Amino acid sequence: NLSVQLIDDLAGKTLASASTLEKDLGFVGKSNIEAATKVGSVIAERAKAAGVTEAYFDRGGFLFHGKVKALADAAREGGLKI
Repeated sequence: NLSVQLIDDLAGKTLASASTLEKDLGFVGKSNIEAATKVGSVIAERAKAAGVTEAYFDRGGFLFHGKVKALADAAREGGLKI
């Protein structure tokens, strides 16, 4: 499963999130590049709705390739500056 959150570190508040566990995304239980791309585009949309245009990408120790790269690239394509 893949999940991503936009967190305001100063306020300690989650501004937006997206995950393959969300039934409406259609990727429940899947963790592939297609699912990562969808999660990336959804987080970009939700970031815009929350007024966020720029974010720091913390990959949590995972290498920047495959699913992690697909998620980040889709978020960038959706307008989120990472």
